[in-house]
Amino acid sequence: MAGPLKGIRIVEFAGIGPGPFCGMMLADHGAEVIRIDRPGGFMDPRDPLSRNRTSIALDMKNPEAVQTARDLCKSADGIIEGYRPGVMERLGLGPEVLLADNPKLVYGRMTGWGQFGPYSQAAGHDINYISLSGVLHGIGRAGEKPVPPVNYVGDFGGGGMMLAFGMASALLHAAKTGEGQVIDCAMTDGSALLAGMTWGFKAMDRLKDEAGVNMLDGGAHFYDTYRCSDGKFISIGSIEPQFYALLREKTGLANDAAFDAQMDPAQWGPLKEKLTALFATKTQGEWCELMERTDVCFAPVLSLEEAPKHPHNVERETFVTIGGATQPAPAPRYSATVNDTPREAPKVGADADAVLASLGYDGAKIAALRDGGAVR
Repeated sequence: MAGPLKGIRIVEFAGIGPGPFCGMMLADHGAEVIRIDRPGGFMDPRDPLSRNRTSIALDMKNPEAVQTARDLCKSADGIIEGYRPGVMERLGLGPEVLLADNPKLVYGRMTGWGQFGPYSQAAGHDINYISLSGVLHGIGRAGEKPVPPVNYVGDFGGGGMMLAFGMASALLHAAKTGEGQVIDCAMTDGSALLAGMTWGFKAMDRLKDEAGVNMLDGGAHFYDTYRCSDGKFISIGSIEPQFYALLREKTGLANDAAFDAQMDPAQWGPLKEKLTALFATKTQGEWCELMERTDVCFAPVLSLEEAPKHPHNVERETFVTIGGATQPAPAPRYSATVNDTPREAPKVGADADAVLASLGYDGAKIAALRDGGAVR
């Protein structure tokens, strides 16, 4: 793959969610990502998180498979694993072993709770991690229960993306110093960090520690979504005075003195009721004709079916078709090291011979590993 990480080899121990997302990010941007899969596993060619990989299937209950994985890590710049703390150590593939083999290795560890702490050995999911970090408490409508933001904040923002950044940072350090290291990437830590601005507002007394009553969480009338007459929705983000003034102009509210109280939280409820009634008088398309591509800070709320067809996304090629399925394209973009169009996910184990040959294994050794069941 082309991209700024071309020439970097990453070994990814197969997992779900944030680990594969990190692997996707590194592979999208040019790294060679070799995924160690379980025998009998499956990668759907339509899955963006599994694209741009090569795959080898190893039976990690077999000592020869463990040794093969260890040899593969000797050849790598970095690894990604997402098991509970202690699992890799019990396999004989912990940081002490692999960094002794390869002192420049960047050892990326992806967990929900982290490598240590009272919760570190407990099971969990995104909803639990962002609960503990304080993030979920602030997501939802006023007076109602918290609403899970799918698994974007914990798994992908605070997890996979955070680990991808950590891997890139540590790889730069290793290139300069020859020193590898272990990255302890916990979704509790990462999701807390994503809320950095919220913590800043709280410290400055610019935010109430509850959901649905603040400027950016749906409390304000000028920063929310509204239903249109056709049942579709639009989004408004008219924070700055000039953008708010344009919103009032486009909606015919310029002379309504009630809307002068933009920043008075006591008026947000009544003003939102007025906007709710107003936006329900036209279709989404009619509001787009009035406000799209203006400084109102406006956009239609698009479904997954609609988003790839929007002219802005079409022109920017924000989405691509891989293996017959629509996927988000690699991001961000570079002027010099342009990323390749992604390849669909391979069949599990499809690249075993090529991967093993890259380690210097000859045909006889590869055949013996297959005959012994280490490589499937």
